[in-house]
Amino acid sequence: MLPEQIKNFREMVTLKDGTYILLRPLNQDDEKHLLEFYLAVSDEDTRYIRHNIKDLGLIHSWCEQLDYSKVLPILAFVKDRVVGSASLHFFEGPKRHISEVRLFLAKDFRKRGLGMKMIKALIELARKQGVSILQAEVIAEQTKFVKAFEMLGFKSQATLDDFFLFPDGDSRDVVFMTMSLRAKTDEF
Repeated sequence: MLPEQIKNFREMVTLKDGTYILLRPLNQDDEKHLLEFYLAVSDEDTRYIRHNIKDLGLIHSWCEQLDYSKVLPILAFVKDRVVGSASLHFFEGPKRHISEVRLFLAKDFRKRGLGMKMIKALIELARKQGVSILQAEVIAEQTKFVKAFEMLGFKSQATLDDFFLFPDGDSRDVVFMTMSLRAKTDEF
């Protein structure tokens, strides 16, 4: 997809409880909404996020330096409130056919089906970008998340011991998961 097509991507989804959610790419005007979303994250949840989301400069740079060819961030909105963030991270060189999927949801929007809908949207966007393989890293003890990714078509490839290190030095095992987006063809 061209950057203009990505900017124009919009998808309305309905949760099981009837809540309407707008999925669309992050744009430069979303800094205030993104700050509100991440500043509300509990200290416990921030331990699981790869970046220091409490750093206002980092959030500013994400909005100002958007490059959809490197990272394609999708936000979930209920009216003017961001309730979820998902992204595709593109690789270069020999891994240019692979993208990594990341997801984070507001606490009050977990276990409501939003995560599944956001990952499905990323899968379709990845296909349109010509991605062949999606990868995800899931904390092994979060078995419900592992099962959710499996329901979407991801396969567990390996469990990596002590692969995720918390700021306090504690570690967790990670399940490395992949999903092939290539159509299987039989040749004879």
